[in-house]
Amino acid sequence: MSESNTPPSSRNIALELCRVTEFAAIAAAGWIGDGEKKKADGAAVDALHVVLATTPISGTVRSGEGTKDEAPKLYHGEEIGAGGPKLDIAIDPLEGTRLTAEGYAGAIAVIAAAEDGAMYDPGDTLVYCEKVAAKAEYADLLDLDDPIGTVERVAKAKGSAPTVVVLDRDRHEEMIAGIRGVGGKVRRILDGDIAPVLLIADENNDADLLMGIGGTPETLIGTAVARSSGCAMRARFWPRTDEERAAGIAEGHDVTRIFTENDLIHADSEVFFSATGVTKGEILNGVVTRPDGRVVTDSIVLRSKTGTVRRIEGVHNIQKLSALSGR
Repeated sequence: MSESNTPPSSRNIALELCRVTEFAAIAAAGWIGDGEKKKADGAAVDALHVVLATTPISGTVRSGEGTKDEAPKLYHGEEIGAGGPKLDIAIDPLEGTRLTAEGYAGAIAVIAAAEDGAMYDPGDTLVYCEKVAAKAEYADLLDLDDPIGTVERVAKAKGSAPTVVVLDRDRHEEMIAGIRGVGGKVRRILDGDIAPVLLIADENNDADLLMGIGGTPETLIGTAVARSSGCAMRARFWPRTDEERAAGIAEGHDVTRIFTENDLIHADSEVFFSATGVTKGEILNGVVTRPDGRVVTDSIVLRSKTGTVRRIEGVHNIQKLSALSGR
């Protein structure tokens, strides 16, 4: 993989990355409703890996499918690309494996990139983070140690009850009760905590906050959305056991530190993000097959330098792409 001195800011890498998420989404869509979440995820991983390898970048995976022993493709530390600007990469080939397998709404294929060395490297030991994300105007009101107080402060600033997006997990029941106890409105989601940051960034959506405990890789990718859209993120590792905490510390992480969006992806770095819908959701339409056999995709791409948000509809010849879906 050759390298290039061309600065990332000289072109919109997100447009290159859109092709990557389009192919991953098409591959995963072949498994919608089949109850085979591992096969759906595997199809997305294979497709994303194939296309990313031909993309004109020199990328290093900072957050992907796990360690090299666990994941033969898109593993932590893998170098990938056809040569070009050196970039850090964070990937979720299919956010919403269960959503895809069961035909639920909101599954997406996602990739984020930043300049080389700009992404905080979370490793693979600490798999969860507690987090809060918010629209830009509420950035100064966020307190990870006081989520209910955060809701109260946002309500006061907004002048009405804020809407808080929360993963539907047992671990969040006490927090949900607290949010409702101070007048906040809760929107439960089945899976995925990257898409909710897109909801928060969308000025036409009523979501104000994302709160709770979710995956560390999703936190890093969600931060790319925050950095590209001007939203705020606060996050801290959430070790599940004393052994995991000790392993994280041994790996060099400060498990007590509260990270901002500019800690997780350096403030001076340009950030690129692309997501393509797999199943229809609030932000993106799902993959649709036309009567003529062509496949339509709906994507969103973000670039931090310009603040530009692009919506891209792709129409693809499925006969040339069907091998990627495993069907």
